[in-house]
Amino acid sequence: MAETEEQIKARKERERDELYALDISDAEWYGAPGTEEHEERVEIAYLPGGAVAMRSSLDPDTVLRYTEAEWRAFVLGARDGEFDLEPSPEA
Repeated sequence: MAETEEQIKARKERERDELYALDISDAEWYGAPGTEEHEERVEIAYLPGGAVAMRSSLDPDTVLRYTEAEWRAFVLGARDGEFDLEPSPEA
């Protein structure tokens, strides 16, 4: 039996709440290869269940968390060029 919209919304809220309840104080953070510790960069940490946390090296206290499905969708979209920046009209 397929989930209703309300059930899907409730499940996603529950998943988000569980994800943000995780203690990630001991998480191991990874930056892009070739970046130095002092450089601004995006860092990620792998969490249980395939989830991922992401932060800026300049603001390590602000952490976004993504379920495995959300992260997979993001990575596939990035690989497909979904987030490629358009050149500005001035360029």
